[in-house]
Amino acid sequence: MPPSQPFSKRQRYIGQPKEITIREDAPRDLRFAFLETTREIAHAYQGEYPEKEIRDVVAKTLKKWLDPAVWHYKEAWEQIEHAVYDCEWFRVYDLMESVNAHFERTTAAAAEAFAERLNDLFAEQGIGWQFVNGEIVIRGDESFESTVKTAVTVLEEDKKPTAAGHLQFALTALSARPKANTSGAVAQATNAVECVLGEITGKAMPLGKYLDKYPGLFHSALKNGLDGIYGYASDEGARHGKEGTEPPREEAEFVVAVCAAVCTLLTRKHPKQQTT
Repeated sequence: MPPSQPFSKRQRYIGQPKEITIREDAPRDLRFAFLETTREIAHAYQGEYPEKEIRDVVAKTLKKWLDPAVWHYKEAWEQIEHAVYDCEWFRVYDLMESVNAHFERTTAAAAEAFAERLNDLFAEQGIGWQFVNGEIVIRGDESFESTVKTAVTVLEEDKKPTAAGHLQFALTALSARPKANTSGAVAQATNAVECVLGEITGKAMPLGKYLDKYPGLFHSALKNGLDGIYGYASDEGARHGKEGTEPPREEAEFVVAVCAAVCTLLTRKHPKQQTT
């Protein structure tokens, strides 16, 4: 009887996330692993010859004609392979979502196993995406992920859904394909801080105005840092829609992480009054 996990994973030689080096690409190794995972999960949960069903999913997603008259399962799989290796990188991730939805219609266990296997692949190959609730979204490094998730949880627990929503939208903007909406991510992140400050002060105004009008809310070093974030967001066009400016992804992620941390800090220092 084969072991439940391969040697390399049992002994922890693999399994730890590698540094993220790939986002706007779908390397050949990933395409190969996606195909093999799809075939394995399909055979495990959908019966002996699921290739033609998978072919239909691929054809529909890519809007590509794959001859349905090809009935033999080996030839049908060859059609799938050609389509996956030939398509643009972002279409590979579209295919992953479509196949996951196909498995979900079969059984939740199939979709769960498929998403888990692909998330392992993303981590092992240093790919900055992950499956969450059936969608592929951005995967940051552990500190980035933890900072934003903590902020969203704290905001939701303190009944600040609008601010939490802005941070979620920031992540969605960073996950946009084929090109991340980094300006949108920065704008949503600073909007989240403004929402929290609006709850605390009862006033609605831009972040820069809060910093000038309510200096007592911040340590001077924190105020200076937020001044810099606000200035950066304005200079990069994230808040005012300047043409020809788009923050680099790394800088946008930094702004989102800082704003998320500020939201957490402000909310914990100034929670809503609990009613009894």
